[in-house]
Amino acid sequence: MGQARRKKGVEYAILTDEITKAWSGMTTRQYKNLKGLKKENLRDNMSTLELVLNMLAEATTAEISKEKKPETFEGNRIVANEGGAAAGEARTAVEKRTGKPVITRKNANELQNLVTGLIEDIGKSDDQEENKEESKRN
Repeated sequence: MGQARRKKGVEYAILTDEITKAWSGMTTRQYKNLKGLKKENLRDNMSTLELVLNMLAEATTAEISKEKKPETFEGNRIVANEGGAAAGEARTAVEKRTGKPVITRKNANELQNLVTGLIEDIGKSDDQEENKEESKRN
């Protein structure tokens, strides 16, 4: 039973890698390397758009799998590629419209610093508005 469980784990990892490669253009290992990750979780180090596209790839793969009902590992690999490719098309569309890449080297620490900076900037902006209003009243 342990060997069957290991085989399922390996197959799951391969299919996850297939999905990731199809939407991002990179294997999971390449993606982690881009972000400078060793053992950290890739999901925990994705931007909002990266995470949404990854989830879209997984959800699309699940839907395709429900319809096609693949019975072999190769069939599942093909479905994983199709689901990931759909999210890859969405990534390309977002990049075309924004003019910048969705996939970023930023990891959780850098993303947290970015969010913290935005929140601080909003707070400063609100303080400046209050000061202007107070000056007008006086």
